[in-house]
Amino acid sequence: MLVCAWNKAEKYKIPMGRCVSVELNPNWPNLVEMMFRQAEKHGKRPFLWAKRDGKYQSQSWLEVRDAIVTMALALKRLGVQAGDRVAIVSENRPEWLIADHAIMAIGAISVPVYTTYAPRDYRHVLENSGASAVIISTARLARLVLTAAHHVDSCRHAITIEEPQVKQHLNLSIENWDALMNEDVATDEQRKEMIEGAGSASRNDVACLIYTSGTGGAPRGVMQHHGSILHNCAGAAEVMKSYGLGDDRFLSFLPLSHAYEHSAGQFFPIFLSAEIYYAEGLDKLATNMGEARPTVMVVVPRLFEVLRTRIQRTIAKESLTKQKLFKRSMALGTKAFKSPGSLGFFERLQFGFLDRTVRKKARGRFGGKLKAMVSGGAPLNPEVGEFFAGLGLDIVQGYGQTESGPVISVNRPELIKMDTVGPPLANTTVKIADDGEILVRGELVMHGYWRDEDSTKAVLRDGWLHTGDIGLIDADGHLKITDRKRDIIVNDKGENISPQRIEGMLALENEIAQAMVYGDKKPYIVGLIVPDSEWIAEWAPAQNLSTDPSVLKTEKAFLKALDEAVGRINRKLGNLEKVRRFLVADAPFDIENGQMTPTLKIRRHIIAKAYKDRLESLYKSN
Repeated sequence: MLVCAWNKAEKYKIPMGRCVSVELNPNWPNLVEMMFRQAEKHGKRPFLWAKRDGKYQSQSWLEVRDAIVTMALALKRLGVQAGDRVAIVSENRPEWLIADHAIMAIGAISVPVYTTYAPRDYRHVLENSGASAVIISTARLARLVLTAAHHVDSCRHAITIEEPQVKQHLNLSIENWDALMNEDVATDEQRKEMIEGAGSASRNDVACLIYTSGTGGAPRGVMQHHGSILHNCAGAAEVMKSYGLGDDRFLSFLPLSHAYEHSAGQFFPIFLSAEIYYAEGLDKLATNMGEARPTVMVVVPRLFEVLRTRIQRTIAKESLTKQKLFKRSMALGTKAFKSPGSLGFFERLQFGFLDRTVRKKARGRFGGKLKAMVSGGAPLNPEVGEFFAGLGLDIVQGYGQTESGPVISVNRPELIKMDTVGPPLANTTVKIADDGEILVRGELVMHGYWRDEDSTKAVLRDGWLHTGDIGLIDADGHLKITDRKRDIIVNDKGENISPQRIEGMLALENEIAQAMVYGDKKPYIVGLIVPDSEWIAEWAPAQNLSTDPSVLKTEKAFLKALDEAVGRINRKLGNLEKVRRFLVADAPFDIENGQMTPTLKIRRHIIAKAYKDRLESLYKSN
């Protein structure tokens, strides 16, 4: 099927331009065959973009394919065999995609690993997977990873993209990426054989071990097969067809070690014949969006929350006239989103003007060509989604797990319901168990957890993946997540309370950056609050107070301001959900202190353990 970019409706603002032939083939035998056939089709067209010498420069489809073949043959020369596991520890960059495909091209299994791990975590993944080699990007990461790899008997080789500073002998050989790529001892016949043999793996063969980010314990290796990821790509392409396909660009910034970015930010663009731009990091994301001008972005809800807060603060500093124009623009945009066709004649005139001025400028912050931002990895607060819809930016919320490739369901542009995660992907069966748990069946479901039969049996039963999430299916066939089975708070009266709902509402208040609530087997809910640093920077000087959070924690005016913010949310909550008391956290929840996953979900069990005594004390004092 050939699909080109088209304007479905003014609402979608689909960029028109060079029409690229997009052939959707849901029946690729494996991921490497897909990559090689797409490279053959698109030849010298730009494919991967990365910053070099201060500007984005590209590699063509054929250049990337040839690099994959070269690295695959180099791995074979090092003795890596079919079935071996090879770990990748790198930030997002072209070499990541090249390494991933090279590993699979020789029948080995790639093991993506987070760059935020500590040495003990690297050792756990390398030992658990039995990795025979590890590919490392930077000298900084090499110091951490080599410390772990030295103690892992199975790990015989490390391939480093940057030169590491190694001052002693290690129990593994260290190879340089560029040297291996430039050695080029392969014959034309060997290269031809590698390309033609790419289709030998089946959809049922394991492609990679994706280690879960560990919100509830040690990471486990999920065995994702080629068919699982290809199923996701085909289902997502059916959704994206409504936006129009062709000349698409993805901006990759979520960690490729996470299943969400791995499938949706790497393999899905290949499936769509799209280009991939690699962001330089979260701190430069706004700049990179302006440079790459992406049409699709794969994001997590926390990013939307931060961007919404920043936009609101920027508007608050504008003149009253501009504030009124923005408010009116948002009101009309939200009304048009919620009830298409509901704007009256004069409202449409106003909306047309404000769309070309206020809303266009806001969209320009995201590059100006976005068709949609796909939100996943954690629940999206509907209020946040409607805010961006009011700006004319569609947020398409989806749902999934590493164990399902990872996408299970996603909203369609024809009917976006912000309080749901949309209907299931094509060829995916979802049902709700008697206890409310969401069960999933289809090619997307993993083969199991690597070397963990007990955990596999616990979640894969009678062909169904037991997700551990609680939900329902509404009259439109949309799946709605109501809570995580293990995260539900059960108070001392046996009543269930959803912590994520409360935390999400708290984090939208201007004064609050993050929140966690607590109260299992307790008479009421208490909270842990991380104040917003930007709010502190403005508020504290106006009160003649220090901006040091450790000092502010003892100031009555500061605690009163936070209490008022919590009170505003309490007025919107049911009696059981109200946060009766709270503590101010010692520091933000982040990846470095282990209190957030790399996809910015709080690790509730770790936070609760760190603050347990103080949280418990809230129930003892009056």
